[in-house]
Amino acid sequence: MIRAIALDDEILALKIIENYAGKIENLSLEKTFNIQSDAQKYLNKFPVDLIFLDIEMPSKNGMDFYKNISQNTKVIFTTAYSEYAVDAFSINAIDYLLKPFSFERFKAAVEKVKINTETDEVTYLSIRADYKLHKINFNDILLIEGLDDYIQIHLTDHSKIIARSSMKSILEKLSEKDFVRVHRSYIVPVNNIKTIVNRNIHIGEFIIPIGETYKDTVMKILNK
Repeated sequence: MIRAIALDDEILALKIIENYAGKIENLSLEKTFNIQSDAQKYLNKFPVDLIFLDIEMPSKNGMDFYKNISQNTKVIFTTAYSEYAVDAFSINAIDYLLKPFSFERFKAAVEKVKINTETDEVTYLSIRADYKLHKINFNDILLIEGLDDYIQIHLTDHSKIIARSSMKSILEKLSEKDFVRVHRSYIVPVNNIKTIVNRNIHIGEFIIPIGETYKDTVMKILNK
């Protein structure tokens, strides 16, 4: 699922994007904004995969706005001015939609995002905790433990991050080839499954039980 937001000072333009986005499978337009500061506040709290971004806006140029986004977010520029095209692609924009654009043109741009996302190998987890957005490299995760409505991410440096999330939600953000759920309360990196004693996985000082539901999957990994 591609999580997206749209920023444009024209309400009608946002309505068009909202309408088009609703027709595309695996695209979730989470929010629309017509004020840059509101969009920035949202991005500071929540990771998104894509932003539909107008260029000519009253306060800050859309390209300058995009350059200041700290998270790794793809961009499709939407504008009525063709002269910005070269500059847009120079900052690795996925596409450049010249207003007014059709649904077919919009859909083609989103397809480029899907292809680009599939070829990108994600190597980190973005998660909100302690009023901050944390970017955690997969290699730094020792294991993930479920605690009711929260998860506890144990890191290799012996620190931990506690965030509000379900195990299902956090698993969807992780690489399938790098992480596996071994118990209803535990997710572990595949490379950390090296020693199993009495149906328990030993990772550092942790002893993690293998749940009945997950034992076949774990044994397949171990026997590879």
